[in-house]
Amino acid sequence: MGWGNIIFNYVENFMKTYGVIMAGGGGTRFWPLSRQATPKQLLNLSGKNLMVNEAIDRLSGTCEKDDIFIVTNKTQVAKMQKATEGRVRKNHILSEPSARNTSACIGYAAMEIVKKYGDGIMVITPSDAYIKNNSEFTRILAIAVKAAEEKDALVTVGITPTFAATGYGYIKFKKSGENVLKVLEFKEKPDEATAKKYVVSGEYAWNSGMFIWKASTILKNFQNFLPGIYSDLCKIGEAMKSPEEYNVIEEVYPQIESISVDYGIMEKSPDVYVVPGEFGWNDVGSFDMMGVLHEADSQGNISIGDNISIDSKNCITYSSGRLLATIGLDNIVVVETPDAVLVCDKNKVQDVKKVVEQLKKDGKVELL
Repeated sequence: MGWGNIIFNYVENFMKTYGVIMAGGGGTRFWPLSRQATPKQLLNLSGKNLMVNEAIDRLSGTCEKDDIFIVTNKTQVAKMQKATEGRVRKNHILSEPSARNTSACIGYAAMEIVKKYGDGIMVITPSDAYIKNNSEFTRILAIAVKAAEEKDALVTVGITPTFAATGYGYIKFKKSGENVLKVLEFKEKPDEATAKKYVVSGEYAWNSGMFIWKASTILKNFQNFLPGIYSDLCKIGEAMKSPEEYNVIEEVYPQIESISVDYGIMEKSPDVYVVPGEFGWNDVGSFDMMGVLHEADSQGNISIGDNISIDSKNCITYSSGRLLATIGLDNIVVVETPDAVLVCDKNKVQDVKKVVEQLKKDGKVELL
């Protein structure tokens, strides 16, 4: 019997729930705060805790902390272990030798769970989202976990739109009175007119990038829709719990096709469901979203650290140490760190990643 068949024939009376936090991103739109060794998920942007620790604490309402995994880049593993000490087991921080997108990340975690712990429900979330209502988030996840187990299907969490957002992908679903809805189609980020139509129709949810399914079920989908990646994952799985595990991962992982799980599997599978919810979700993808984490003053300014603002409005100022003074600015982002300063129109914050690209071209690796 092939190893793949062992995966799919595994039967367990009690299906355990495992949390998987995807934390391999570089957070380039948060430069100069976010760097390769200390990316956005290892920053305390809310003033409460590191983003990854907030993600762990949220998931602890759905599964035991001992059953939470973090998948991160190998350059971040040591800092991740230190940052999450006491929350996540060190051997549950999985090291990616190179960034290969969400399919590889999720497949690696699924193989780890099936090979070492048996089958189980995976609850997969990003490490850098903000969620205001944790109790409602936990309630929605409970519905999704039940659906994933009973339907043996792919389940995602959709966010009920509160405005015509053009920065998010959308999920079209079949309307019904149920909590779990059949997904009809995934839509790319729309223009404003299209987004307004989506919201008015009541047939769309924002794509949150959160997934719930059995580890064995997603591996079957890899076999069906991404057979090349599945073959690579099986090579890694066969080496797990052996002395060669680390060497095989180092050799095979960088060769895995780089493709998102949305494109590679979700958009192809006929058996996908969505659980829509509204729990104060925001992906906090760039500096203009800091207003989600901090309250603005009477002039619309958000000031973090040692700041003086004179005749400035609608600005975001972040000082990591030195006094930061602004005069007569409007709609500007200013971020100070010990070795770099960013000054940016708030409407151009998506282009911050271009600074990182330029630094790479210029060979200024010490600033990456």
